[in-house]
Amino acid sequence: MGRLDGKVVVVTGASRGIGAEIARIFAAAGGRVICAARTLREGDHQLAGSLETTVEGIRAAGGEARAFTANIAEPAECERLIGAARETYGPIDVLVNNAALTYYLPTKDFPLNRWLRSWAVNFHAPFVLSQLALAEMIPRRSGAIVNISSGAAIGPGRGPYPDPAVGARGGTCYGAEKAALERFSQGLAAEVYQHGVSVTCVSPSQIVPTPGTVYHRLVKSIDDPRGEPPELMAKAALLLATEPLEKVSGRVTYSQQILKEFGWISDARGRGVETPGSGYSQI
Repeated sequence: MGRLDGKVVVVTGASRGIGAEIARIFAAAGGRVICAARTLREGDHQLAGSLETTVEGIRAAGGEARAFTANIAEPAECERLIGAARETYGPIDVLVNNAALTYYLPTKDFPLNRWLRSWAVNFHAPFVLSQLALAEMIPRRSGAIVNISSGAAIGPGRGPYPDPAVGARGGTCYGAEKAALERFSQGLAAEVYQHGVSVTCVSPSQIVPTPGTVYHRLVKSIDDPRGEPPELMAKAALLLATEPLEKVSGRVTYSQQILKEFGWISDARGRGVETPGSGYSQI
């Protein structure tokens, strides 16, 4: 018996990387997964990965999944996505807000349209999708929302900054979005706890080698030994989506930290284990 047997799951950003692995792990646990992203077929995007590839892999392993293309920067597309999930499988039980859009640019050079689009995908979409999902979860007094954050939410601290590299990476926008997502997660968790809905937020303990992190030169390759396998993030998301409300809701945590705490792994490294996490992870 799987942890998600018969449950309806929506995973955004499921065409590659962490999102694709979450979709696979959740389907293997018995979930009926709506895989959402903009890239339907291989070659539609410059990076490897597509919804068709994710869904084909899930079905080949005996799981249940459907692909749905959506530009979640647009609220109307978020409504279409949740509506499609309902029409395909029924009311949503689990929402995983994983999709991300990242531009590594210094603030002084950041084009306004890219700034607004980045916030639309990374922060406003989780709000819109959560609100739509809650309309189905609250009446049934059950459900789970898992938001995917990042170590970028941990700021550089106060100055002085003798090392120019501290501010040269251009991650201020992305880090601010993820910090906001963590605060949103805890606030929403408190709001809906009485309705039986869990809200959590998890980041990788170490950088996960994916087509995106390789492209942005955060890791050297998909096989970079310094990285964390995407399976650990997927398992952490599964844990947070399926453990009892009173044990996890409101947690802002890290993949290896939460997996070790619940006994899913024996050894852990990285953020939340060897070094402190964000302020919200310590509340």
